[in-house]
Amino acid sequence: MRDAGRTLPRNDPRQYDDLAGEWWRPDGAFAMLHWLAEARAALVPPASRPGALLVDLGCGAGLLAPHLAGKGYRHVGVDLTRSALRQAAAHGVSVVNGDATAVPLADGCADVVAAGELLEHVPDWPRAVAEACRLLRPGGLLVLDTLNDTALSRLLAVRVAERLPTVPRGIHDPRLFVDARALVAECARHGVELRLRGIRPGVRSLLGWLARRMRAADGPVATVAGPTPRIVPTWSTAVLYQGRGTRSG
Repeated sequence: MRDAGRTLPRNDPRQYDDLAGEWWRPDGAFAMLHWLAEARAALVPPASRPGALLVDLGCGAGLLAPHLAGKGYRHVGVDLTRSALRQAAAHGVSVVNGDATAVPLADGCADVVAAGELLEHVPDWPRAVAEACRLLRPGGLLVLDTLNDTALSRLLAVRVAERLPTVPRGIHDPRLFVDARALVAECARHGVELRLRGIRPGVRSLLGWLARRMRAADGPVATVAGPTPRIVPTWSTAVLYQGRGTRSG
């Protein structure tokens, strides 16, 4: 990614400071994260007890928050990027500046741990998985989504997506993509039976959104009117996939 005369390596966390103004623009650089946040929240049931805690690892600017409204959780967000955390706090998230591989929260504190579009950015993703499972109380729920370590995923999520107005250039390092089978095995090691399903944006709504977005791109602030793309299940986990699992007692 190039910004202000500098070149940042792929997956460099400083990109999120450079793109801080994009988080809450529904048609901005992080548009797809809004769609994924809605789909991730749909996996989270209403809280089963008063004071239930949801820990949102890699929370960014808190895009999950609107989709959890009314479900009864205290929403705690953990992220490395302070500029994103300031925005998350403004949307009602209790924020923690920390690393997903060393979360400064107690064992078994969480009823739900969400790790959305996080693991493919973590050089030591098994350690982040271990932390997510550590935070869960027995019976607690883990929900996540990430990119699979396949040739098709690298083609679509990097080479194709970075040429469209859906993914910032350089935001992913494909060497960090997460093999689905390895992820299931790692969760099992920590007492979570993770079930996976493939997901993708709805094709028709995505194509319509892209057409509107590209027509609006010449304006000073692009505004895309029309249906927002939805994330839908698909038969293949080869590119993008969700996981949902419960920690054993």
